[in-house]
Amino acid sequence: MNAALMDAAMLREPAPSHASQGLALLGAIGLHLALGAAVLLNSWTPTFEAPSNAQILRTQLVSLPVPVEPQALPETPVEPPPEAAAPEPVAEPTAPTEAELAFKRAEQKRVAEAARQQQLRQQRETVERERQAREREQQRLAQEAERTAEARRRIEAERARVAAAEQARREAAAAADRQYLPIAKAPPVYPQRALDSGVQGECTVSYDVDPTGRVVSPQVAGQCHPLFIRPSLEAAKRFRYHPRIVDGQAVTVRGVQNTFHYRIE
Repeated sequence: MNAALMDAAMLREPAPSHASQGLALLGAIGLHLALGAAVLLNSWTPTFEAPSNAQILRTQLVSLPVPVEPQALPETPVEPPPEAAAPEPVAEPTAPTEAELAFKRAEQKRVAEAARQQQLRQQRETVERERQAREREQQRLAQEAERTAEARRRIEAERARVAAAEQARREAAAAADRQYLPIAKAPPVYPQRALDSGVQGECTVSYDVDPTGRVVSPQVAGQCHPLFIRPSLEAAKRFRYHPRIVDGQAVTVRGVQNTFHYRIE
């Protein structure tokens, strides 16, 4: 019986970890039964003759080792599957209050007014920039006109200066190179004999004008009636001239001629 229990115990596979306590209890009970049977067999030995042909059953006390409780393997924690995120509750729109509507209207009006003011400010700035640009352009044009007028005045002044200088130069040249001019030219006295004889004619006299303007060296040039020679020379001697000026100096003019006409009227 003990052998059968032992064989049964040896053939039994270890129970799962959750039946370890029951297996230990059964092992302890089997152990007590085996020990009790061994005590009984040692204290009481029956005598009987074994038949010659009978089979002999020999038993042997076998001590069973105390079953070792198997170590429970630590269970690997199984992570639970992630829970699906619950949808956020959708708040039902609430009707705005009158105060909220009034605030919204006031805010819209404020934004519109700010935009209008911004537009007006930009328009004023644009107008101001255009005005300043026009003023700068007018100033530029005025300055350019003033510069043009100043340049014209300078040109006219230069022209006037050049003209005055030229006039002064001409006057100086005229003064320096002034021709001799007669101051006094009295006609000759008609000869009485020529009047009595009714003789008429012409007589040309040639002479020089000295630096003082007096006539020097008069003489008859060409044909002249004898009655007109003397009065012609006398008349020429009485002539007076402005002297000729060359480079500011009075000079003698040579070869001056004058023709006297004798007519009876």
